[in-house]
Amino acid sequence: MSALSQAELSRYARHLTLPEVGMEGQQRLKAAKVLCVGAGGLGCPALLYLAAAGVGTIGIVDPDRVDISNLQRQVLFTTSDVDKLKSEVARERILALNPHLQVNVYSTKLTNENVLTIFNDYDIIIDATDNYAARYLINDACYHLQKPDVFACILRFTGQCTVFAMPGQPCYRCLFPEPPSGEFVPNCAEAGVLGVLPGLLGSLQALETIKIILSAGKSLAGKLVTIDTLSLRWQEISLAINPECILCAKKTPFTAISRPQETCMATKKEIAEMTPAEFINLRSQQSSFLLLDVREPEEYEQSNLGGYLIPLRELPKRAHELNSQQMIVVHCKMGGRSMQAVEWLQKNGFQQVYNLTGGIIACLQAMQGK
Repeated sequence: MSALSQAELSRYARHLTLPEVGMEGQQRLKAAKVLCVGAGGLGCPALLYLAAAGVGTIGIVDPDRVDISNLQRQVLFTTSDVDKLKSEVARERILALNPHLQVNVYSTKLTNENVLTIFNDYDIIIDATDNYAARYLINDACYHLQKPDVFACILRFTGQCTVFAMPGQPCYRCLFPEPPSGEFVPNCAEAGVLGVLPGLLGSLQALETIKIILSAGKSLAGKLVTIDTLSLRWQEISLAINPECILCAKKTPFTAISRPQETCMATKKEIAEMTPAEFINLRSQQSSFLLLDVREPEEYEQSNLGGYLIPLRELPKRAHELNSQQMIVVHCKMGGRSMQAVEWLQKNGFQQVYNLTGGIIACLQAMQGK
């Protein structure tokens, strides 16, 4: 392990006084190589604290660009960063915080073809993603490369954190052998997320990563911590290796495992779309159609287009309220839930159903533009 410079000794002074860290522990941190997949809500706090702690080599995987809606929770970015690559901005910010680091960026989507190559150069992988496809891919690669998968997920006001793929401990597939049906699985963009929540969970991911590097304390491997921020109630759930797990029990090769390639939601190619402009024109002609709003009641109260409200989660039991022969235009906030609703309706005998592209946000913007 390389020695610390005088500047580093001053920077990490509070670490050096801790018996659990000390000089040797700080040198371990400097020698460590950690890859964070995702520079969003979870990745931002994780990256900040890893950089501040002195993790010597940090990798960032994220193909996305900063959007104005990110700024409510993604604390590495500012308004002036909108439309810039997240990975590049994140690299700039954490080097400004700690210039004694090597920061590698991968502004590309993680795939079956590149994941093993990228992961191979790192000791620990942080899963800071927000979709099932990425989680299964990260888990499978970590298991086959024998690297810890420091996992967290968030939604609305709740979050979970654990460490998968540690020796003798369960992996993500032990808990979730197969991805859930995409029909009624919301994401943060559609369901919302409290801005401070990813700060809390991302910090836990950084903490677990540092503990693994230092071999200090007890890892969350084999335990799932959940938190409900509205009640501030923590719960710890014990996990075990699933005797039917295709990885831990059956040792299936990486290339032989079936994985979802995208998020579990329907793709736009599978359903009929209607643009905001087309919808505005259709309504101006007073055509006979039903506008179906699949958001939650509180969202409807805040703003609506006058549509008939059936929240997505209630659609299967309330579909009888709809006329399967009538033209139906379905919308939500941004188009994700309505996409799922249209797919479900098509599978259940509704022929003239259209997804309003971009949801109520895009439609209101189009109306203002007129």
